Amino acid sequence: MSDNIPTPTAPAPDVLRCAYMELIVTDLKKSRDFYVDVLDLQVTEEDENAVYLRSMEEFIHHNLILRQGTTAAVAAFSYRVRSPEDVDRAEAYYRGLGCEVRRNRDGFVKGIGDSVRVQDPLGFPYEFFYDVEHVERLAWRYDLYSPGALVRLDHFNQVTPDVPKAVDYMEKLGFRVTEDIQDDAGTVYAAWMRRKPTVHDTAMTGGDGPRMHHVAFATHEKHNILAICDKLGALRLSDTIERGPGRHGVSNAFYLYLRDPDGHRIEVYTQDYYTGDPDNPRVTWDVHDNQRRDWWGNPVVPSWYTDASLVLDLDGTPMPVVERTDDSEMEVTIGADGFSYTRREDAASRFGAHSGADDGEDEFKLGHQL
Repeated sequence: MSDNIPTPTAPAPDVLRCAYMELIVTDLKKSRDFYVDVLDLQVTEEDENAVYLRSMEEFIHHNLILRQGTTAAVAAFSYRVRSPEDVDRAEAYYRGLGCEVRRNRDGFVKGIGDSVRVQDPLGFPYEFFYDVEHVERLAWRYDLYSPGALVRLDHFNQVTPDVPKAVDYMEKLGFRVTEDIQDDAGTVYAAWMRRKPTVHDTAMTGGDGPRMHHVAFATHEKHNILAICDKLGALRLSDTIERGPGRHGVSNAFYLYLRDPDGHRIEVYTQDYYTGDPDNPRVTWDVHDNQRRDWWGNPVVPSWYTDASLVLDLDGTPMPVVERTDDSEMEVTIGADGFSYTRREDAASRFGAHSGADDGEDEFKLGHQL
């Protein structure tokens, strides 16, 4: 679609992991009730304007901020870096790319110290920090655990109109692609990228953007996700379930998608796989193989493709949304009778996979050879 990201003029910061998201919500009480009373995230700190939440195994101040505002949106996708010097590197790196950069040595939010916030080349508000307030890790507080306990922040998912540009940018930032979706013309519909040794810290999904598709928290086991579904049913809140539970082909993880009171999408996620070896093979999925989204072949609801949250610029104004002009995955995967099974007739069987040539090709291709 557009030119790739310019070659950086400074070293990239060493990103450790996705660390927290700052969400703007329009009714703080309703949002607090959802995330605390229903999903059982733990309150670290709160005031009349914001609630700081963390998962059970976290030791930094928060994984999610709910902040009162007038427009539901995302104010920050926040990453922790390896050292204080990497905050300096983040500032220099993005200034070298010509991005808007702001630094606050006291931190932009409670519990986080010296930080850099940028409007990145894709239009997303990214933050990088090292200094943080430590809090009690609640891993041993079994008196606080619920049957559906959320134990870690796992990943973000971002919507962008130009996935190849996004992949180029993230690879220059030091992220590695673990899985992607393509067609036989080479159109890339989505890509999953990681810093920690799991399937992803963020994914880039093709669509109108920049927008936030979802933020994901992990549970220990599948039964924790089923317990969340049972709880939602008992509370007569099953209408907050958008999709699932089910198993993804991409990532091999068990999933559940929920919508919060503002429509922000939350994934509950468990049991993906280790990706930390330097020669970890990339998995490429055929866009016509609907098992990439749901391994059991269940249909995907239209809202999952169309709906996403706005993101803010550094002044708190919603970023304009740019339409995707390349082929849309939604258009490719909808049959005449709705969201139907769309496997190509010439695709391999459900167990048919190509693991590459004998010379050690570092790619694993599902659905058909590209």
